[in-house]
Amino acid sequence: MRLLNKVALITGGGGGIGRATALLFAQEGAQVVVVDVNDAAGEETVAQVTRHGGEALYVHADVSQAAACAAMIQAAETRFGKLNILFNNAGIMHPRDDDAVGTDEEIWDLTLAINLKGVYLGCKYGIPALRRAGGGSIINTASFVALLGAATPQLAYTASKGGVLAMTRELAVVHARENIRVNALCPGPLRTELLMSYLNTEEKRARRLVHIPMGRFGEATEMAYAALYLASDESSYVTGAEFVVDGGITAAYVTPE
Repeated sequence: MRLLNKVALITGGGGGIGRATALLFAQEGAQVVVVDVNDAAGEETVAQVTRHGGEALYVHADVSQAAACAAMIQAAETRFGKLNILFNNAGIMHPRDDDAVGTDEEIWDLTLAINLKGVYLGCKYGIPALRRAGGGSIINTASFVALLGAATPQLAYTASKGGVLAMTRELAVVHARENIRVNALCPGPLRTELLMSYLNTEEKRARRLVHIPMGRFGEATEMAYAALYLASDESSYVTGAEFVVDGGITAAYVTPE
């Protein structure tokens, strides 16, 4: 078991990448704290972990709120005694997110509050817990769109994920000597409810698919396995990385400097 005796907290654990990762981490021996704002979805993830013989706790938390983030970390330490892995995965992709002209300020603020501020707050309260545990791994969910522009405009989302990458790099450097590794997972387009609800027409989906060399959307479980590597001691010399798992899309469009 690759995460035996580890405690992992996963935000956005009620579905998609978060649920797939919670199930995989538990299968690999971790005790898992599932965090979400959708209580039914979060509890269902915990139920699935339990049915497969794992141990998990659900915590309701809006990651854009400092008190909620402090409470979720405290809940992890209270229940399991420590925190070794922090997966800042919660995020939104609002259907009204567009270009600079078409995106309302309220959509911008909401997206940045959850996708970027939520990662900051997770780290703000999670890093002291990792210190208490003697170190650990932080994984922040970014996106391939932080590395190249999205064909379908989603400016607030893209900007928020670019911010996650920049923050990840700085935290990795700042905390490297504390045995705290910080990496960004950059998924490509996935066949998850989050993206499919945004790409809500065949035209939008086809426009995204045409750019992917593999010719298909990725699966949440494929991202979970990438997160497993970053969470495990197998990646002990990996920090500050942009771990791109995208079916080849950035290789096709990003030119090395």
